Amino acid sequence: MITIQLPSALRGFTGGQPEIELPSELVKTADNAVRTLAQQYPDLQRHLFDENDKLRSYVNIYLNDEDIRSFDGVNTAIKDGDTLMLIPAIAGGSES
Repeated sequence: MITIQLPSALRGFTGGQPEIELPSELVKTADNAVRTLAQQYPDLQRHLFDENDKLRSYVNIYLNDEDIRSFDGVNTAIKDGDTLMLIPAIAGGSES
């Protein structure tokens, strides 16, 4: 199994679950894992992917605490026992 950890901002779309486990034989890359997650929880789709079905630029994915951009991006291979963390960037605040 692989584990996908979700921040509190996305848990409302997964019934409040902080993490989801997926069979490792079904998911071989980070992209495949996130797409499988979105298929299981369709309300996540619009928060993770844009209108062109590309991962939104503000969604950061970490594989075992390492940013997948330092590996092979969304094509980063994953294996049994790995943990993915989805971290959407948060902007805002005041300039005053």
